Amino acid sequence: MTTMKALRFGKYGPPSVLSIQELPVPDIKMGEALVELHASAINPSDVKNVAGAFKAALPRIPGRDFAGVVVAGDGWKGREVWGSGAGFGVWRDGTHAQYVVVSADGLSEKPAHLSMEEASTVGVPYLAAWSGLVDAANIQAGETVLITGALGAVGRAATQIAHWKKAKVIGADISDKPSDVDVFVNTKAKELPVEVKALTNGKGADLVFDAVGGPMFEPCLKSLRLGGRQVAITSIGNGRVEFSLIDFYHNRLHLMGVDTVKLTGPAIAGIMDQLRAGFEGGHLRTSPVQKWSLDQATDAYTAVEEGIGLNKHVFLPHGN
Repeated sequence: MTTMKALRFGKYGPPSVLSIQELPVPDIKMGEALVELHASAINPSDVKNVAGAFKAALPRIPGRDFAGVVVAGDGWKGREVWGSGAGFGVWRDGTHAQYVVVSADGLSEKPAHLSMEEASTVGVPYLAAWSGLVDAANIQAGETVLITGALGAVGRAATQIAHWKKAKVIGADISDKPSDVDVFVNTKAKELPVEVKALTNGKGADLVFDAVGGPMFEPCLKSLRLGGRQVAITSIGNGRVEFSLIDFYHNRLHLMGVDTVKLTGPAIAGIMDQLRAGFEGGHLRTSPVQKWSLDQATDAYTAVEEGIGLNKHVFLPHGN
Protein backbone atom coordinates (compact mmCIF):
# COMPACT_ATOMS: atom_id res chain seq x y z
CA MET A 1 0.00 0.00 0.00
CA THR A 2 1.68 3.21 -1.16
CA THR A 3 -1.34 5.51 -1.05
CA MET A 4 -4.15 6.08 1.42
CA LYS A 5 -7.49 7.85 1.65
CA ALA A 6 -7.54 10.87 3.92
CA LEU A 7 -9.70 13.86 4.76
CA ARG A 8 -8.04 17.19 4.14
CA PHE A 9 -8.87 20.87 4.33
CA GLY A 10 -7.00 23.59 2.47
CA LYS A 11 -8.92 26.51 3.94
CA TYR A 12 -10.81 27.16 7.14
CA GLY A 13 -14.57 26.93 7.15
CA PRO A 14 -17.62 24.71 7.73
CA PRO A 15 -17.47 20.90 7.36
CA SER A 16 -18.05 21.29 3.60
CA VAL A 17 -14.43 22.47 3.16
CA LEU A 18 -13.28 18.91 3.86
CA SER A 19 -12.50 16.67 0.91
CA ILE A 20 -11.41 13.06 0.65
CA GLN A 21 -8.07 12.70 -1.12
CA GLU A 22 -5.67 10.00 -2.21
CA LEU A 23 -2.31 10.75 -0.55
CA PRO A 24 0.99 8.90 -0.11
CA VAL A 25 1.20 6.71 2.97
CA PRO A 26 3.62 8.69 5.19
CA ASP A 27 7.16 7.46 5.79
CA ILE A 28 8.43 6.99 9.32
CA LYS A 29 11.71 8.10 10.87
CA MET A 30 13.72 6.62 13.70
CA GLY A 31 11.62 6.63 16.87
CA GLU A 32 8.31 6.68 15.00
CA ALA A 33 5.61 4.12 14.22
CA LEU A 34 3.11 3.81 11.38
CA VAL A 35 -0.38 2.98 12.63
CA GLU A 36 -3.06 1.52 10.37
CA LEU A 37 -6.19 3.23 11.66
CA HIS A 38 -9.21 1.01 12.30
CA ALA A 39 -11.23 3.81 13.91
CA SER A 40 -10.82 7.52 14.59
CA ALA A 41 -13.22 9.59 16.67
CA ILE A 42 -14.55 13.01 15.67
CA ASN A 43 -14.44 15.53 18.51
CA PRO A 44 -15.95 19.02 18.75
CA SER A 45 -12.37 20.32 18.76
CA ASP A 46 -11.89 18.77 15.30
CA VAL A 47 -14.83 20.80 13.99
CA LYS A 48 -13.39 23.94 15.60
CA ASN A 49 -9.99 23.15 14.11
CA VAL A 50 -11.39 22.94 10.57
CA ALA A 51 -13.19 26.24 11.23
CA GLY A 52 -9.83 27.85 12.06
CA ALA A 53 -9.90 28.03 15.86
CA PHE A 54 -6.40 26.57 16.25
CA LYS A 55 -4.84 28.20 13.17
CA ALA A 56 -3.68 24.83 11.83
CA ALA A 57 -1.02 24.95 9.13
CA LEU A 58 -2.67 24.22 5.78
CA PRO A 59 -3.32 21.94 4.03
CA ARG A 60 -3.97 19.60 6.91
CA ILE A 61 -5.51 16.21 7.76
CA PRO A 62 -7.65 16.75 10.89
CA GLY A 63 -8.38 14.34 13.72
CA ARG A 64 -6.76 13.73 17.11
CA ASP A 65 -7.99 10.38 18.47
CA PHE A 66 -7.44 6.87 17.13
CA ALA A 67 -7.30 3.12 17.58
CA GLY A 68 -5.44 0.79 15.26
CA VAL A 69 -2.55 -1.59 14.66
CA VAL A 70 1.12 -0.69 14.35
CA VAL A 71 2.31 -1.88 10.93
CA ALA A 72 5.86 -0.45 11.09
CA GLY A 73 8.02 0.61 14.00
CA ASP A 74 10.59 -1.13 16.18
CA GLY A 75 9.17 -2.91 19.22
CA TRP A 76 5.52 -2.14 18.44
CA LYS A 77 4.77 -3.85 15.13
CA GLY A 78 1.57 -5.91 15.26
CA ARG A 79 0.33 -4.41 18.53
CA GLU A 80 -3.07 -2.79 18.97
CA VAL A 81 -2.81 0.81 20.17
CA TRP A 82 -5.14 3.65 21.14
CA GLY A 83 -4.88 7.27 22.11
CA SER A 84 -4.37 10.74 20.77
CA GLY A 85 -1.45 12.49 19.13
CA ALA A 86 0.64 15.49 20.12
CA GLY A 87 -0.27 18.25 17.70
CA PHE A 88 -2.41 15.97 15.54
CA GLY A 89 -4.58 17.91 13.12
CA VAL A 90 -2.91 21.22 14.03
CA TRP A 91 0.83 21.27 13.39
CA ARG A 92 1.02 17.73 11.98
CA ASP A 93 -1.41 15.54 10.05
CA GLY A 94 -4.04 13.80 12.12
CA THR A 95 -6.14 10.67 12.29
CA HIS A 96 -8.99 11.17 9.84
CA ALA A 97 -7.14 9.00 7.36
CA GLN A 98 -6.22 5.36 6.84
CA TYR A 99 -2.72 5.69 8.35
CA VAL A 100 -0.98 8.03 10.77
CA VAL A 101 2.57 8.44 12.06
CA VAL A 102 2.92 8.43 15.86
CA SER A 103 6.06 8.90 17.92
CA ALA A 104 6.96 5.56 19.52
CA ASP A 105 7.09 7.17 22.96
CA GLY A 106 3.51 8.36 22.43
CA LEU A 107 2.03 4.88 21.94
CA SER A 108 -0.19 3.08 24.44
CA GLU A 109 -1.55 -0.45 24.23
CA LYS A 110 -5.32 -0.68 23.72
CA PRO A 111 -7.41 -2.47 26.37
CA ALA A 112 -8.13 -5.90 24.91
CA HIS A 113 -11.82 -5.88 25.82
CA LEU A 114 -12.60 -2.64 23.98
CA SER A 115 -13.42 -2.71 20.28
CA MET A 116 -11.43 -0.45 17.97
CA GLU A 117 -14.46 1.84 17.65
CA GLU A 118 -14.90 2.09 21.43
CA ALA A 119 -11.19 2.62 22.07
CA SER A 120 -10.97 5.44 19.54
CA THR A 121 -13.52 7.52 21.48
CA VAL A 122 -11.51 7.71 24.69
CA GLY A 123 -8.65 10.09 23.81
CA VAL A 124 -9.57 13.77 23.99
CA PRO A 125 -12.52 13.60 26.46
CA TYR A 126 -10.69 11.45 28.99
CA LEU A 127 -7.35 13.23 28.50
CA ALA A 128 -9.08 16.53 29.31
CA ALA A 129 -10.88 15.08 32.32
CA TRP A 130 -7.79 13.35 33.70
CA SER A 131 -5.51 16.35 33.07
CA GLY A 132 -7.94 18.62 34.89
CA LEU A 133 -9.10 16.49 37.78
CA VAL A 134 -6.03 14.39 38.52
CA ASP A 135 -2.94 16.14 37.17
CA ALA A 136 -3.97 19.78 37.74
CA ALA A 137 -6.39 19.67 40.67
CA ASN A 138 -5.16 16.53 42.47
CA ILE A 139 -8.68 15.30 43.22
CA GLN A 140 -9.01 13.52 46.57
CA ALA A 141 -11.33 10.82 47.89
CA GLY A 142 -14.28 12.28 49.77
CA GLU A 143 -14.24 15.63 47.96
CA THR A 144 -17.30 17.17 46.31
CA VAL A 145 -16.72 18.05 42.67
CA LEU A 146 -18.96 20.31 40.58
CA ILE A 147 -18.84 19.40 36.89
CA THR A 148 -20.43 21.79 34.38
CA GLY A 149 -21.33 20.49 30.93
CA ALA A 150 -21.92 17.21 32.75
CA LEU A 151 -23.92 15.70 29.88
CA GLY A 152 -21.18 16.22 27.29
CA ALA A 153 -18.44 13.72 26.45
CA VAL A 154 -15.84 15.45 28.64
CA GLY A 155 -18.33 15.91 31.47
CA ARG A 156 -19.28 12.22 31.38
CA ALA A 157 -15.60 11.23 31.39
CA ALA A 158 -14.92 13.56 34.31
CA THR A 159 -17.85 12.09 36.26
CA GLN A 160 -16.51 8.57 35.81
CA ILE A 161 -12.98 9.54 36.82
CA ALA A 162 -14.24 11.47 39.87
CA HIS A 163 -16.26 8.47 41.01
CA TRP A 164 -13.28 6.18 40.39
CA LYS A 165 -11.29 8.46 42.72
CA LYS A 166 -14.14 8.20 45.28
CA ALA A 167 -15.36 11.80 45.03
CA LYS A 168 -18.98 12.96 45.06
CA VAL A 169 -20.22 14.63 41.86
CA ILE A 170 -22.67 17.50 41.45
CA GLY A 171 -23.42 17.71 37.74
CA ALA A 172 -24.71 20.82 36.01
CA ASP A 173 -26.08 21.28 32.49
CA ILE A 174 -28.90 22.96 30.59
CA SER A 175 -31.22 19.96 30.17
CA ASP A 176 -32.48 17.08 32.26
CA LYS A 177 -31.13 13.87 30.75
CA PRO A 178 -29.94 10.62 32.33
CA SER A 179 -26.53 10.96 33.92
CA ASP A 180 -24.25 9.20 36.39
CA VAL A 181 -23.75 12.21 38.66
CA ASP A 182 -24.81 12.00 42.30
CA VAL A 183 -26.92 15.18 42.13
CA PHE A 184 -27.94 17.10 39.01
CA VAL A 185 -28.61 20.85 38.69
CA ASN A 186 -30.41 22.24 35.64
CA THR A 187 -28.76 25.64 35.21
CA LYS A 188 -31.65 26.94 33.11
CA ALA A 189 -34.05 26.38 35.98
CA LYS A 190 -31.92 26.98 39.07
CA GLU A 191 -29.17 29.30 40.29
CA LEU A 192 -26.00 27.22 40.45
CA PRO A 193 -24.20 28.74 43.47
CA VAL A 194 -27.38 28.64 45.56
CA GLU A 195 -27.98 24.98 44.71
CA VAL A 196 -24.37 23.93 45.30
CA LYS A 197 -24.22 25.68 48.68
CA ALA A 198 -27.50 24.03 49.68
CA LEU A 199 -26.13 20.62 48.67
CA THR A 200 -22.93 21.11 50.66
CA ASN A 201 -24.37 22.45 53.94
CA GLY A 202 -23.47 26.01 52.97
CA LYS A 203 -19.79 25.23 52.44
CA GLY A 204 -19.46 25.01 48.66
CA ALA A 205 -17.72 22.52 46.36
CA ASP A 206 -14.12 21.54 46.96
CA LEU A 207 -13.39 21.53 43.24
CA VAL A 208 -15.06 22.75 40.04
CA PHE A 209 -14.32 21.17 36.66
CA ASP A 210 -15.78 23.73 34.26
CA ALA A 211 -16.35 22.23 30.81
CA VAL A 212 -18.44 25.21 29.65
CA GLY A 213 -16.75 28.49 30.58
CA GLY A 214 -18.08 31.86 29.42
CA PRO A 215 -21.21 32.76 31.39
CA MET A 216 -20.70 29.74 33.69
CA PHE A 217 -17.27 30.92 34.87
CA GLU A 218 -18.36 33.30 37.64
CA PRO A 219 -21.23 31.10 38.94
CA CYS A 220 -18.67 28.31 39.24
CA LEU A 221 -16.32 30.50 41.28
CA LYS A 222 -19.22 31.45 43.54
CA SER A 223 -19.96 27.74 44.06
CA LEU A 224 -16.55 27.01 45.62
CA ARG A 225 -15.74 26.65 49.29
CA LEU A 226 -13.08 28.74 51.01
CA GLY A 227 -9.77 27.68 49.43
CA GLY A 228 -11.52 25.79 46.64
CA ARG A 229 -10.03 25.24 43.21
CA GLN A 230 -11.44 25.56 39.71
CA VAL A 231 -10.26 24.02 36.45
CA ALA A 232 -11.05 25.70 33.12
CA ILE A 233 -10.69 23.68 29.91
CA THR A 234 -12.77 25.62 27.36
CA SER A 235 -15.10 28.59 26.94
CA ILE A 236 -18.21 29.29 24.94
CA GLY A 237 -18.71 32.75 23.45
CA ASN A 238 -15.77 35.11 23.01
CA GLY A 239 -13.84 33.71 25.95
CA ARG A 240 -13.90 36.88 28.05
CA VAL A 241 -15.33 36.70 31.58
CA GLU A 242 -15.92 38.99 34.56
CA PHE A 243 -15.64 38.21 38.24
CA SER A 244 -14.90 39.92 41.52
CA LEU A 245 -11.17 39.85 42.11
CA ILE A 246 -11.81 40.96 45.70
CA ASP A 247 -14.01 37.92 46.35
CA PHE A 248 -11.46 35.75 44.56
CA TYR A 249 -8.58 36.58 46.88
CA HIS A 250 -10.67 36.89 50.03
CA ASN A 251 -11.94 33.35 49.42
CA ARG A 252 -8.37 32.17 48.68
CA LEU A 253 -9.49 30.48 45.47
CA HIS A 254 -7.28 28.66 42.99
CA LEU A 255 -7.79 28.79 39.21
CA MET A 256 -6.11 26.36 36.81
CA GLY A 257 -6.17 26.15 33.02
CA VAL A 258 -5.76 22.92 31.05
CA ASP A 259 -5.07 22.58 27.31
CA THR A 260 -4.76 19.02 25.98
CA VAL A 261 -3.52 20.27 22.59
CA LYS A 262 -0.23 21.07 24.31
CA LEU A 263 0.28 17.61 25.81
CA THR A 264 3.42 15.84 24.60
CA GLY A 265 3.38 12.32 23.16
CA PRO A 266 4.88 10.72 26.30
CA ALA A 267 2.43 12.63 28.51
CA ILE A 268 -0.51 11.39 26.43
CA ALA A 269 0.77 7.81 26.52
CA GLY A 270 1.24 8.02 30.28
CA ILE A 271 -2.34 9.15 30.83
CA MET A 272 -3.71 6.54 28.40
CA ASP A 273 -1.84 3.83 30.33
CA GLN A 274 -3.50 4.98 33.55
CA LEU A 275 -6.89 5.14 31.87
CA ARG A 276 -6.42 1.59 30.61
CA ALA A 277 -6.40 0.40 34.22
CA GLY A 278 -9.69 2.21 34.77
CA PHE A 279 -11.36 0.56 31.79
CA GLU A 280 -9.95 -2.86 32.59
CA GLY A 281 -11.09 -2.52 36.20
CA GLY A 282 -14.64 -1.57 35.21
CA HIS A 283 -14.42 1.96 36.63
CA LEU A 284 -14.64 3.61 33.21
CA ARG A 285 -16.78 2.81 30.18
CA THR A 286 -17.23 4.19 26.69
CA SER A 287 -20.30 5.82 25.15
CA PRO A 288 -22.41 4.35 22.32
CA VAL A 289 -20.81 4.79 18.91
CA GLN A 290 -22.18 6.02 15.58
CA LYS A 291 -19.99 4.91 12.68
CA TRP A 292 -19.18 6.86 9.50
CA SER A 293 -17.05 6.31 6.42
CA LEU A 294 -14.55 8.97 5.34
CA ASP A 295 -16.68 9.88 2.32
CA GLN A 296 -19.47 10.87 4.77
CA ALA A 297 -17.20 13.50 6.33
CA THR A 298 -19.48 16.51 5.86
CA ASP A 299 -22.46 14.78 7.45
CA ALA A 300 -20.34 13.32 10.25
CA TYR A 301 -18.73 16.65 11.14
CA THR A 302 -22.11 18.38 10.99
CA ALA A 303 -23.56 15.82 13.41
CA VAL A 304 -20.73 16.54 15.86
CA GLU A 305 -21.13 20.30 15.38
CA GLU A 306 -24.85 20.10 16.19
CA GLY A 307 -24.13 17.96 19.26
CA ILE A 308 -27.36 15.99 19.18
CA GLY A 309 -27.52 12.85 21.33
CA LEU A 310 -24.93 11.12 23.49
CA ASN A 311 -23.36 8.97 20.77
CA LYS A 312 -19.68 9.41 19.94
CA HIS A 313 -19.07 9.77 16.21
CA VAL A 314 -16.34 7.62 14.72
CA PHE A 315 -14.78 7.22 11.28
CA LEU A 316 -13.97 3.73 10.02
CA PRO A 317 -11.19 4.73 7.59
CA HIS A 318 -11.06 1.37 5.82
CA GLY A 319 -14.87 0.98 5.62
CA ASN A 320 -17.32 -1.11 7.63
